[in-house]
Amino acid sequence: MATDAKRPKVCLSKEGTVAEYGMLAKEDIEEGHVLFSIPREVLLHQATAKVKKVLEEGKKSLESASGWVPLLLGLLYEYTCPQSHWKPYLSLWPDFRTLDQPMFWSEEERDKLLKGTGIPEAVKTDLKKLQDEYNNIVLPFMKSHPDLWDPEKHTLELYKSLVAFVMAYSFQEPVEDEDEEEDKEPNPPMMVPMADMLNHVSKHNANLEYTPECLKMVSIRHIEKGEEVFNTYGQMANWQLLHMYGFAEPFPTNSNDTADIQMSSVYKAAVQAAHSEADQKLLVDKWSMLCEMEIVGEKGVFIFGQSGCLTYSELYTTLKVLCMTVQVFEEFRENEGWEEDEEDEDDKMEQALSFNGLTGLSAEWKCLLHAAAALTLDSYSEDVETDRRRLEDQGALAELSSRERRALHVRYGQKSILQRLQQLTKKS
Repeated sequence: MATDAKRPKVCLSKEGTVAEYGMLAKEDIEEGHVLFSIPREVLLHQATAKVKKVLEEGKKSLESASGWVPLLLGLLYEYTCPQSHWKPYLSLWPDFRTLDQPMFWSEEERDKLLKGTGIPEAVKTDLKKLQDEYNNIVLPFMKSHPDLWDPEKHTLELYKSLVAFVMAYSFQEPVEDEDEEEDKEPNPPMMVPMADMLNHVSKHNANLEYTPECLKMVSIRHIEKGEEVFNTYGQMANWQLLHMYGFAEPFPTNSNDTADIQMSSVYKAAVQAAHSEADQKLLVDKWSMLCEMEIVGEKGVFIFGQSGCLTYSELYTTLKVLCMTVQVFEEFRENEGWEEDEEDEDDKMEQALSFNGLTGLSAEWKCLLHAAAALTLDSYSEDVETDRRRLEDQGALAELSSRERRALHVRYGQKSILQRLQQLTKKS
């Protein structure tokens, strides 16, 4: 690691930070200051691991949906090799017990604390994929290279810990010229010593920049002496932070927090509001049409952020189609869903489904949104008021375990967005 000054203006600390480790400013730091730089040769990834030649030769057989297998095999080797070049770095995690993503919680605890948040389902999918990846790709590859890997030592349990390690600490370099090269594969993840010591908040004060020679952590605003230096992991909702990294920002500090409404919940709300069998049959046809147009899907969600719907185009089209009269829908179907785009149609949809614009929607649209939000709120274990009282009672909050507290911030952040949606769409 290097800094751009003789005397570093930052230091690593276990005190005065929001997590076990963090970085503090030793003096006032101006905007644009390079806090430290990391030469590319000290980055740990599939092309710098000692087994890079074997990984390159086996590239084809290591392809997977995650794209992480080569890095994970490199980590399995380096983590258990006493002579590893990265031993000082990897020894910071002697047993990975500090990792506490929900994938390490019991299924019972996940369901009890996180029901309705989307995390239990995401973890279930992760664990299934992880196990399949290990058994079908990693294990056969290790067995074909017994001089480098040993399944007795490089177990599924260690693999799971390293997956969590990559989830929580790795970085992914942005693809250059993203607009021009939409089909270009994303860069594989890599471990970046020192940069991964910084904690995240949505209102961060530093950013990681990538150059051909090195990676640089640069301040993006003035940082006061004694203040913690925060990086950003991206615009992430609390449920994503807990799922991937094992922490959540305390409510209401995460300006990127979101709540999902299952697309199927909007359909259920429409079915509940249907007055006759003919109306219900028409709804089936409308939903089938929306599925064919790929506007909605069985496991799809509409996402709401702090200022309204983020998937406004899909939701606007869904509400429009579900509320069409028979005649209008028949015309719509004859045109195979094609309509002439109005000028500024995108802006119009975004404004209509923003929290400022919801009150201007038709009573029918508001009724569907209100009912869908109610169905979503019913999917949690506890009601909004119970969680609100817990958050406001400092004594009760202090008695909660770390897992209970993090889960509460995730749940209540989502519920508060859904409750706001309900309030803005209730009958006048």
